[in-house]
Amino acid sequence: MAFPNKEPVPKEVIYMQMVQDSCIFKVALSGVAGFALGGLFGMFFSSFEMTPYDPAVYEQPMKQQLKATAKDMIKRSFSTAKNFAIVGAIFSGTECIIEEYRAKNDIYNGTAAGCITGAVLAAKAGPQAALIGCAGFAAFSTAIDYYLRRE
Repeated sequence: MAFPNKEPVPKEVIYMQMVQDSCIFKVALSGVAGFALGGLFGMFFSSFEMTPYDPAVYEQPMKQQLKATAKDMIKRSFSTAKNFAIVGAIFSGTECIIEEYRAKNDIYNGTAAGCITGAVLAAKAGPQAALIGCAGFAAFSTAIDYYLRRE
């Protein structure tokens, strides 16, 4: 391997490229990015649902109300962040494994990974839910992949 100006590529660059192409790195990166994005979404959407655990919170001083609201936002943000991390890690890991198995990088990898991810996430609810989850995630991931690959 060489740079365009015919200089040899340092070993460190080759090793870094190998690490970045590994499925473990992709799963970890997707999980971390999903957690961060999910945390932001959770914080944003929790501000629309300001329902405290106890209506008596509104009778307390403002400082106590703010503290209860902050706790609720943190709890909801963490829950959403965790869910986004799980979905991202499952999807990217599945897509990476499929891509390595098929030795191709095309739209069908994302479709299959979306189907498997949706089925895995809905499996506890039964086979019908897994089938619906498969179809939903496959359609969603195909639409995104199609949009990103269009010319």
